[in-house]
Amino acid sequence: MTVRFAQQAGFRPAARMAEVGVSKILAIGNRAAEMKRAGRPTIILGAGEPDFDTPDHIKHAAAEAMARGETKYTRLDGSPEMKAAVIEKFRRDNALEFSADEITVSTGAKQVIFNAFMATLDPGDEVIVATPCWTSYIDIVNMAEGTAVEVPCDDASGFRLTPRQLEAAITPKTRWVLLNSPSNPTGAAYSAADYAELAEVLRRHPHVWLMVDDMYEHIVYEGFAFVTPLQVAPDLRDRTLTINGVSKAYAMTGWRIGYGAGPAALIKVMAAAQSQSTSCPSSISQAGAVAALTGPQDFLPLRAADFQKRRDLVVAGLNAIDGITCRVPEGAFYTFANCSGLIGRTAPDGTLIDSDTTFCNWVLETADVAMVPGDAFGVPNYFRISYATSETELTEALARLTRACATLCP
Repeated sequence: MTVRFAQQAGFRPAARMAEVGVSKILAIGNRAAEMKRAGRPTIILGAGEPDFDTPDHIKHAAAEAMARGETKYTRLDGSPEMKAAVIEKFRRDNALEFSADEITVSTGAKQVIFNAFMATLDPGDEVIVATPCWTSYIDIVNMAEGTAVEVPCDDASGFRLTPRQLEAAITPKTRWVLLNSPSNPTGAAYSAADYAELAEVLRRHPHVWLMVDDMYEHIVYEGFAFVTPLQVAPDLRDRTLTINGVSKAYAMTGWRIGYGAGPAALIKVMAAAQSQSTSCPSSISQAGAVAALTGPQDFLPLRAADFQKRRDLVVAGLNAIDGITCRVPEGAFYTFANCSGLIGRTAPDGTLIDSDTTFCNWVLETADVAMVPGDAFGVPNYFRISYATSETELTEALARLTRACATLCP
């Protein structure tokens, strides 16, 4: 799932880094960026980043905060204003009530996850992760010296963890189960009924905690009703950490603000972990995030509708290519297509398409289109496309991909 570090004479990395490396997504993005700088017409469909700009009212709020001199450290895990905004967001959007000591704010949602695992995992503790999954989940568990228990989810289940799979994966060593909805990389989302069934399993295992990553909450399609687990199973509140952020919905990836809500005892230990890494998040970014969470929300469904048009374009284009099939995702801005029908074919230059990685590399080098192989997410024979770019670029990328695949010989 990651690109490992090469060894160098005289240098010994820590043992905990043996299974940790740089994400394949970043490696592919770097190669594609190099090609673009060299003058090639490369279309990059690998980044998980909206192409929309941060709304003006958010930028203005940050500028005004700077003008007021709000450029100092804030409280360790979030300013009072930021925590109040998060509390209001959960009340407004999810009908959930939290107090300030149940809220944490970090430098991105990734750090919330990192803090939680660093604060709770001992060597040998297990974390159940439904795959395909975001590449960082496994590496963060490894860095915290836990054991990631990967549970493969396929097209048949809509890439969702089933109650039977969850039950089978739980052991006395299980500390957490981690869910992401809508999902990166599949776009799959859990319904209220799905969560209700998983909650029944968790009730039988009171030692297992639930971590849910809701980062793509506001990017759902065709009337799909987003729900977070505590809305369905409020009795799991004392062992649930709900994670979100402003990166995707508000197009604030570079602002680096994520937040979480959970039991006060957990939040307190997570704050201690954060105190010895980054300390508080950026005061300016928090000011912008307050404006994002408390300001106008009417643009969110408009942007989701725009993403849905792109999704429909990409799904239709992929399914029209011989050897590729693609399910329709419920949310996020990714497609996760099956390319097993192309495995074993040969390119005109003699390249044998023997894996999804080979396929994506070949498409990048011959068609100037950057995609991410499914192997990066723990599932071979698939590839991810991010359609968070213009329809013009998506149309051109699909045309190039169609032409390239047509040259493959059985």
